[in-house]
Amino acid sequence: MRHRLTVPSAAAAFLLLAVPASAAEATPGAPGIGDSYYPDYGNGGYDVSHYDLRLTYQPPTDRLEGTATVVATATQDLSRFNLDFALEVREVLVGGKKAAFATSGDHELEITPAAPIDSGRPFTVVVRYRGTPSKVQVKGYTAWLRTPDGGVAANEPEAAWWWFPSNDHPLDKATYDVSVAVPDGTQAISNGTLQSTTSRLGWTRYSWRSNRPQATYLATLAVGKFDITTDTTANGLPVINAYSKDLGDNAGAARASVERTAEVADWLSGVFGPYPFNALGGYVPNVGTSYALETQTRPFYSPRQFANGSNVSVVVHELAHQWYGDSVSVKDWRDIWVNEGFARYAQWLWSEKEGEGTAQELADYVYAQHPAEDAFWTVEPGDPGPDNQFHAAVYDRGAIALQALRNEVGDEDFFAILKGWPTERRYGNGSVRDFEAYAEKVSGRPLGALFDTWLFTASKPSAPAARANGIRAGGGADAGAGAAPRPKSWRAIHATDTVHGSR
Repeated sequence: MRHRLTVPSAAAAFLLLAVPASAAEATPGAPGIGDSYYPDYGNGGYDVSHYDLRLTYQPPTDRLEGTATVVATATQDLSRFNLDFALEVREVLVGGKKAAFATSGDHELEITPAAPIDSGRPFTVVVRYRGTPSKVQVKGYTAWLRTPDGGVAANEPEAAWWWFPSNDHPLDKATYDVSVAVPDGTQAISNGTLQSTTSRLGWTRYSWRSNRPQATYLATLAVGKFDITTDTTANGLPVINAYSKDLGDNAGAARASVERTAEVADWLSGVFGPYPFNALGGYVPNVGTSYALETQTRPFYSPRQFANGSNVSVVVHELAHQWYGDSVSVKDWRDIWVNEGFARYAQWLWSEKEGEGTAQELADYVYAQHPAEDAFWTVEPGDPGPDNQFHAAVYDRGAIALQALRNEVGDEDFFAILKGWPTERRYGNGSVRDFEAYAEKVSGRPLGALFDTWLFTASKPSAPAARANGIRAGGGADAGAGAAPRPKSWRAIHATDTVHGSR
């Protein structure tokens, strides 16, 4: 039986005036940000400006407890919104008031605030949570890496779900404070600068700050027992590198490579323009993976990267990403070429500088090495598909595209483009077509056919088409692998072919 409440007309008018117009219009934020490859990654309805993460981690049990404070602004009238997260949530507050929450899908935390949030209004979300990250799987997979003495969060395109709730897409960047308490004798490594270290009752808390916009997958955490080296660059930037104490035979080669971080960054500044962040470094935990990752200001390296000796080329690759991938990030994950093609080309330029093979020789060799029937040519670097996002073609064919561009526009315009793009879009995002338009603006040349040939054609460009872009086939209409000499740097460069081969 229903009871209908009858309200006198004057009172009814008062109640209508008392209810904000937006309350009736508020709608849920979208459960995805709109990515073409990963529709449920990120969320709609708000923009995050800052994450404050206060964590406690116990290495023997892999137990993580945390309180995340997310500072955001509504971009629509919000009745409900989502965060991406996979651990157990204990409590959620929005604006200091308890909020209802539920989970859905693989990684959606649905939050309903006590009252709708007006568009344009800043708000804070506090999430208290706990869990064992290595035991939490999404589609049979965990991005959290266990080590003999701790754990590591470093993966792409997703890693945040296993250690903090977020709007997990590069379109929504934010600044970070990461404070982690670990047992004495253990260290916690993260992005940016170390603000403080305090000890109390057997626990040491490390507080890190990343004060430039940072995508969620570029946030990292490593807990374990490390040897830590510190220095400053000539310009005063702090350099912090960390190495697990149990790297075994790979320890020396790892140090011989990563300790050259400041030197490499200084050289890259001459290629891509001023370094965009306020800290430098790298870390090598004792993990069984084989990839590396451009975690902002402090790239992650697997020990296996150094199994054959020092490899400065992988350091060049990950530091190049600080400009191409970190400072300027993808708009959509299909735009991965604006990250990986440039990081690979930076390795080619380093090879050129070191006298181990010019970028032209490397481009010629890649073209000659893969016959027309090779599946390498079926992947379009400009839109490779989610299953081929980190395919060798995105790297190598993607780098050929840049050498073809260099040949077309000449060195002066080419290097102006390489510096101008990360300057114009610093801390923002860009797509493949955005870069094409920018290159056309700087050079004053139509470049659509060149980009289509090397980035958007699912077959090997013919020898005449390659020669038209300055790529030498080495003889014959379809040169074989032996037609172009193998540059000296080839082995070191392709020791990094597993830089993101984690899955």
